[in-house]
Amino acid sequence: MRPRVLHIYKDYFPPVVGGVEKTIHRLCHGLRDAFDPSVLVVNDGPETVHEVIEGISVTKAACRRRVASAPLSRALIEEIGRAEADILHYHLPMPTAVLGHLLKRPPGRVVVTWHSDIVRQRWALWAYGPFLRKFLRRHVDIVMPTSPNYIESSKWLHAVRDKCVAVPLGIEPEHFDLRPGETERVEVIRTQWRPMPIVLFVGKLRAYKGLPFLLGAMRNVPAQCLIIGEGPMRAKVERLTRGLGLTDRVHLLGELDDREVVCHLHACDILCLPSHQRSEAFGLVQVEAMMCGKPVVSTALASGVPFVNLDGETGRVVQPASHRALAEGLSELIAHRSRREFMGVRARERALAEFTAERMCERVAEVYRRALSP
Repeated sequence: MRPRVLHIYKDYFPPVVGGVEKTIHRLCHGLRDAFDPSVLVVNDGPETVHEVIEGISVTKAACRRRVASAPLSRALIEEIGRAEADILHYHLPMPTAVLGHLLKRPPGRVVVTWHSDIVRQRWALWAYGPFLRKFLRRHVDIVMPTSPNYIESSKWLHAVRDKCVAVPLGIEPEHFDLRPGETERVEVIRTQWRPMPIVLFVGKLRAYKGLPFLLGAMRNVPAQCLIIGEGPMRAKVERLTRGLGLTDRVHLLGELDDREVVCHLHACDILCLPSHQRSEAFGLVQVEAMMCGKPVVSTALASGVPFVNLDGETGRVVQPASHRALAEGLSELIAHRSRREFMGVRARERALAEFTAERMCERVAEVYRRALSP
C-alpha cells in the first residue's frame, strides 16, 4: 500500500498557473507510482468542493476572504483536522495552514517545502512569527528549502538548519524542446528584431522584479529588450520606457502562451532576471532559459537566484538594484558571442543535471522515505 501524501497550499494547478502550483502538480504526478497523493487548497468561494483533477483527489476548502494574499478559511483548518495522511506536505508561506496544524494537530509526519520567507508582508510577522517558530521547531520533521543559499539567509531556517534538506525546483526538459514548425517561428522572431541581439525578460510585472533597473540598463546596452508578462507594474514600466526614450528598443509583449514563451526563449540571446528583493527566492525562469541553452544575467540576492545561475559559468551575476551593474553584465555577453554561446552550453548542462522535474521528484521521495523511517 502506497503511503498517503497530502499537499497543502493556497491554490492548485489547474486552473491557477504559478510556480508553487506547478511544483505541486509535478510532485503529484511524478511520485504517484510510489506514493498516493492528494491536495488540500482554498476555494475562491463560500463552498467546500471535492474534485478529481487529472486523477488527483483535490479538496478546495470554502473561503470568503483573503488578507495580504493569505486566505482566512475556517474550512481549511477543519479539513486539516480531518486529514488522514502518512505525510502532510505543507508548501509555505501559508499562515492559515500553519495555524490550522497547531490547532488541530493532525496525525502523520510533517514535511515542508519552503518556497520563500514572508518578505512583502513583514508587518504581519509580529503576530504570526511565534506560531511559525513553534511549528518549525516542534511539529515539522524535515524542511525543504529550494536552495542551500536560503538556509543561510533565512533567519527562520537558520534556527532549524538541522532539519533542512535543500531540494531545488525542477522542470520537464522536453517541454522546452522545439516542436515541428517552431524552428521557423524562432527564426521569424529573430528576424523581426535584427540586427540587434535580444535581451528577454519573462515574468509577472511586480515591484520586486527590478524592471526599472533593467530599463535603466538598456540605455547603455546595444540590444532589443522584450518583456513578456503582465502585472501591476505595467503602467509604470510603460511610462518609464517612454521617459527614457526607449520605445524603439524596449517592447512589452504582454502575456504569451506557453509555446510562444518557449520560442522566445530559443530566439533570445540572453535572459535577464533583474529582481532586487528576496521575494525572488529561486527564479525558475532562469532554469527555463538555461534548458533552452541561454545564458542568464541575474542578481546576487541572498536567495536561490545565484545558486541557479553560476557567475562566470552559466551567465553573469551582478549587484542588485544597479542599472549600471546590469548594463555591464549584459554588455559583456553581447560583446563576446563565443563567451555567450559557451555559457549557454554550460547553462543547459547544469539545468539537465540539477533542475529537472525527475531529479526534484527523486529528492522529495528520498525525504518522504526519511520522514517515514522509524
